[in-house]
Amino acid sequence: MAGDLRIGSAWTRTVSFRFDGETLTAREGETLAAALYAQGRRTLRISRDDSGPRGAFCFMGVCQECVVSIDGRLTEACRTPVHNGLVVESVR
Repeated sequence: MAGDLRIGSAWTRTVSFRFDGETLTAREGETLAAALYAQGRRTLRISRDDSGPRGAFCFMGVCQECVVSIDGRLTEACRTPVHNGLVVESVR
């Protein structure tokens, strides 16, 4: 399914990263949100208000629904480029 959601072949290098302990791959240059979405990952965090799932919504850094934890810091997945060895945790 991952290849079905990516347009064109602009990226040639594949990188590996970890999301919630699972090793995934992405194309170099993709944002983390795009890479996760392309692999069918829709839930990136759980809302503190209603315990509902949250994920990428605007894909441009306005809504902050795609917040994840990288190295203990909260950051927006839609504004984070994927790189080899990146370790990401969902926010619960």
